[in-house]
Amino acid sequence: MAAAQEELLRAVAHDLRAPLRHVGAYGALVRESLCELPPDTLNAPGTQEALGLLSSLEQSARRMGRMIDGLQALLCASRAPLRAEPIPLARAVAQARAALASAEAGRAVQWRVGAQLPTLRADSALLQELLVQLLGNALKFTRQSAQPCISVHADEAVAAGQAAFTVQDNGAGFDPAHAAQLFGLFQRLHRESEFDGVGAGLALCRAIARRHSGTITASAVPGGGCTVRLEWPAAAATESCA
Repeated sequence: MAAAQEELLRAVAHDLRAPLRHVGAYGALVRESLCELPPDTLNAPGTQEALGLLSSLEQSARRMGRMIDGLQALLCASRAPLRAEPIPLARAVAQARAALASAEAGRAVQWRVGAQLPTLRADSALLQELLVQLLGNALKFTRQSAQPCISVHADEAVAAGQAAFTVQDNGAGFDPAHAAQLFGLFQRLHRESEFDGVGAGLALCRAIARRHSGTITASAVPGGGCTVRLEWPAAAATESCA
């Protein structure tokens, strides 16, 4: 069953791109043709309505492209060789923040990164992808907060050999009654007009956590922020970090 699902995912992620490119290309040609009409025809209600419908088509095509990108990222995370090594979480968080610098630009975001973050046993690239998604979400959903604050702290693990940490923000939060669907592919708990995205990021995070035999959960209060908690294999005390 897993192999069949993977094959379907690969086919969808690959085979939908060609017709989507055609939609985008022909949409652009139609727009060019309409814009070449004489001014009196171009400004006519019917033409303006057609341009509006075309804008909706182009927006939907861009959204579908982002959904395919999400499928592709999920497929890559599921198939990429897992090269686990000891990685200090503090260093990985700093690298993720650097990758998100443009999303933070012009904002006074308060960061609270714990001094005693654990060293994880993880694939560097996959851990980085996960942290970029989680911290990027925190930045996105605190966009409307008067004093945005994002925290990364170590938490108490429940099993030997495991480390745990949380990513917490004071942003929009969500209704906890819908927490179960949060990590589903293309599941969104907010309108796209409020926050952009297609609902693929947390599904990717769950896939990455599972590849490391880890777990990811989330809790929230509407308007009171969100806390994402991860349990992850800890690096052995005898392992050294590069």
